[in-house]
Amino acid sequence: MTVTPFGTRLRAAMDSRGPLCVGIDPHAALLAQWGLPDDIAGLERFSRTVVEALAESVAVFKPQAAFFERFGSKGVAVLERAVADARAAGTLVVMDAKRGDIGSTMAAYASAFLDPASPLFSDALTVSPYLGYGSLKPAVDLARESGAGLFVLALTSNPEGAEVQRAVREDGRTIGATMLAHLAAENADAVPMGSFGAVVGATLGDLSSFDLDINGPLLAPGIGAQGATAADLPGVFGKAVRNVVPNVSRGVLKHGPDVSALRDSARRFADEIHEAVTA
Repeated sequence: MTVTPFGTRLRAAMDSRGPLCVGIDPHAALLAQWGLPDDIAGLERFSRTVVEALAESVAVFKPQAAFFERFGSKGVAVLERAVADARAAGTLVVMDAKRGDIGSTMAAYASAFLDPASPLFSDALTVSPYLGYGSLKPAVDLARESGAGLFVLALTSNPEGAEVQRAVREDGRTIGATMLAHLAAENADAVPMGSFGAVVGATLGDLSSFDLDINGPLLAPGIGAQGATAADLPGVFGKAVRNVVPNVSRGVLKHGPDVSALRDSARRFADEIHEAVTA
């Protein structure tokens, strides 16, 4: 059976729903802000509310696996239900787990999130390449086979990332630029867009010294609580802005648990992003 690649499905979702990606980040402070207990019941109420409020309107959800894993197996079970419910409603799911290892361990991580037989199967997975890009091969191979995608940490928004990602190799190219080049090679000849994307922070300012035109999606955290705005996107991403998937988490989630308020906030961000990237 032919599987439609993630890049194709993502492009269609972005074109029909807009590119907004909403995080599902049930950290303790946000649960308290919603008036929910910091336990499994609160976790389930939170994730179910976000999915029910937004699954029919946003293109992508990005659950942060750590906030579910901290509750052990019961928390992972809640994550499984959230992923299944979101995908059943037609929303793509990018699992933010930032996995990275070598050999059979990397293959096991890939199987957990990229094998359609897994209860945690997601449309895409965030991965860390800092054991060497080649260490991601098991995930790359399984993603191609299953029609899933990857988002590789390339130029992240956290200040600490620069000491690795802006480090210069012997060939004069930075580590971040090297990761972007690997991804461009993975996406070569893909139409309408490749399935292998990069994580590039929306807070980083002028990135014109980097070639972000990788023919793949650019997951862009940093809008909202971290200080970036939709209006910043063209200046940061240049001609690659059409492939940007802007991620907003706290900026939307702080309006819960009121479903209408969550929807209104997501709609405002979506409208601002549409205006910025189509101007």
